[in-house]
Amino acid sequence: MVFTREELDRARSSNKKRRRIIVSVSVSAVVLLLAFFGLYHFSDLIQGFSKDLQSAPKGGDWAMFRRDVSRTGSFNPGATLPKGEVKWTFATEGAIHSSPAAVDGIVYVGSRDSYVYAIKADTGEKLWAFKTGSWVESSPVVVDGTVYIGSNDGYIYALNARTGALKWSFKTTYGIRSTAAVANGVVYFGADDFGIYALDAVTGKKLWKRETSAQITSSPVISQGVAVIGLGEGDCDTLNAKNGKPRLQFETHSNIYASPAVNNGVAYFPDSSGYLYAVDILARNWPMENALKIYWKILYIYGVAPKPPNSSGYLWSYKLGSNAKQVSSPALFQDRLYLGAANNLLSLDINTREPVWSFATRDIVASSPAVTDEAVFFGSQDNKFYAVDRATGSELWEISTGGQITSSPAIVNGIIYFGSHDGKLYAIQ
Repeated sequence: MVFTREELDRARSSNKKRRRIIVSVSVSAVVLLLAFFGLYHFSDLIQGFSKDLQSAPKGGDWAMFRRDVSRTGSFNPGATLPKGEVKWTFATEGAIHSSPAAVDGIVYVGSRDSYVYAIKADTGEKLWAFKTGSWVESSPVVVDGTVYIGSNDGYIYALNARTGALKWSFKTTYGIRSTAAVANGVVYFGADDFGIYALDAVTGKKLWKRETSAQITSSPVISQGVAVIGLGEGDCDTLNAKNGKPRLQFETHSNIYASPAVNNGVAYFPDSSGYLYAVDILARNWPMENALKIYWKILYIYGVAPKPPNSSGYLWSYKLGSNAKQVSSPALFQDRLYLGAANNLLSLDINTREPVWSFATRDIVASSPAVTDEAVFFGSQDNKFYAVDRATGSELWEISTGGQITSSPAIVNGIIYFGSHDGKLYAIQ
């Protein structure tokens, strides 16, 4: 077949149009794919985000470690402050590292004798005990008549708060030392199997799991739709609490065992190098930020690149002290932050970032303090429990126990509850 010049020109023109269409469609598809990738990974438009996802206990209750889901460890009790007198003690068969929760006249706590206990707050009488398969170092969380608590046997348990009857249990690969947070019908916790979990609070069904690269002892905070949790490898991560998608990976390069406290969208937490950080919980990493900053820092050291910017989310940091390698989880009250650093309890003004006072004990302060208008209460590994004046840091009273105190106190109706490594739960009035 022989084509005329006109037919050849028309064929060539048609082919050019076809190629242009193919190229245009291909470019559009790539642009749309990149746009979808960007929206999916760096925005909440596709994943969904519930900014109101958070929780708080009923007034007067101390329903979980450091009282509320923001882990502030503080409130105004509206009652006469304790004077340092022992009201009662309850003995278990193992050391108590778990921090008690006190709700509706019942105190809940775990022990290294493998039991979870419910004790009458007024008399110290045992109401019930639930046996797990190993030490219980995690602290109980009490929400809507259910106690949620992890064990070193790898299970998290949901128990009837009145009877101790098992509602459900969920198995992870290794132990659970992280204390759960419960918000809007979801239980959040970390585990020694490097996972961050979200479970349905009623059924125990897994909603999502986020794999990390380190064991997790830090307890999560749920605030403004974000789950904030520290990792043993030196990251403080924020996740979309709705689906577990990562938002921010803030690197400190030193282990984070303490649990963050959150207020007004800012997370405060120390790391094992003795630094305290303040981080914006709604910030996000820019694409490949942490990977690229490694090379940027190398180029900066060799003088061929400017100094790299602060990590996304960074607001400020404070050096707690050259020997402050062991720290407690912080507590927040108004514009003051309180935490243990080595053998001291520090009060720090979060506005000026200056210390207000420091109170020295004879050993490490790992117990996270409970704070009221007038006083700060905490334990030390010197076997003593202290009350100090919140304004001045001067000692009000102290009580000696038969073991180290790493349990963090709860205060309800003017009574303080805390555990000791002597195996006893103390009620102080």
